[in-house]
Amino acid sequence: MIHFFKPKPFLLDFIPDDYVDIHSHLLPGIDDGASTIEDTVKLINGLESLGFTKFITTPHIMSGVWNNTKPGIEEKLENTIAELPISTIKERFSAAAEYMIDAEFRELFKNEPLLTLRDNYVLVEISYLSAPIQLYDILFELQTCGYRPVLAHPERYNFYHHTLQEYQKLKNAGCLFQLNMLSATGYYGANVSKAADYLLAHDLIDFVGSDVHHSRHLDYIRKKVVLKNHKHLSTIFQNNSFFDF
Repeated sequence: MIHFFKPKPFLLDFIPDDYVDIHSHLLPGIDDGASTIEDTVKLINGLESLGFTKFITTPHIMSGVWNNTKPGIEEKLENTIAELPISTIKERFSAAAEYMIDAEFRELFKNEPLLTLRDNYVLVEISYLSAPIQLYDILFELQTCGYRPVLAHPERYNFYHHTLQEYQKLKNAGCLFQLNMLSATGYYGANVSKAADYLLAHDLIDFVGSDVHHSRHLDYIRKKVVLKNHKHLSTIFQNNSFFDF
């Protein structure tokens, strides 16, 4: 008996012409992403060649590691735009932040405005080691303060891989999920890709981001997807149009 296997598509096949990336680290010298303005130019040019149209870059705000602030990021964005030798970049380059959910974050959103992706949508992450003990309390309080949490790369939190029902609990707690597109091409390993497949199969992913830090990430965006449930990628790429600016 002859079996015909349809080859896996390339990730590039899913990127729409008007794609808005909502997660990257393109501002120079502010976190573990681009180091110099030359790095920023190379990354933006590389992403544009892959079909990206607009960028909401998201520097880390992580107490004791990346002590960035809303005013500091906004100033860095303004200075970076002034230095970039890329036409029309001002209309296509914006900034939010990727906030680590910890005790300091709780105090932050209670006392000052956050730097959001759009309106009240805020990109958040948790430690790769373990979830905060008070995670659900913090998520509740964040929403009480008027914000909508978008959890970055849920598929990368290894401690959830053996308790997949926890993802539904996070959704029920009000989290939207942002998939890292590199998870679709196997960059983070088989276990992360398997978790991404599960999330896609159960219709739990809302948006997709590159999370680009350096040029090696660009190489993986050019690869074929390794996911079984890749058909769902088309919808979530299109969902990013919500953040158009």
